[in-house]
Amino acid sequence: MTPLQYLTFDTSDDGEGTGTWDAMASVRAAQLPAVLAEVSAVLHWAEAHAPGPRGPLDEGGAWDADEQVQADGDWTTVTLTLTGPWAWGEALLAHFAPAD
Repeated sequence: MTPLQYLTFDTSDDGEGTGTWDAMASVRAAQLPAVLAEVSAVLHWAEAHAPGPRGPLDEGGAWDADEQVQADGDWTTVTLTLTGPWAWGEALLAHFAPAD
């Protein structure tokens, strides 16, 4: 997998084994297809390696994702938030990390 070029993740751990991974990219129209392709690749990996059913964690889901796209003039901001088991999310980040 090619490392992510646009999405940058911030992580947080609830201290009980669940994490949240927030990614955001703000781009002009020409880069939007590339950003959406990255979001699609991340979601595809998340689904392929799902630790259980997708859905709100407080309703029995093992992981969940939320994608937002908002245009503001010449710029579009894409936000992707993933929640789930800490080890699963860290494996996702490792998969998309640049090779050293």
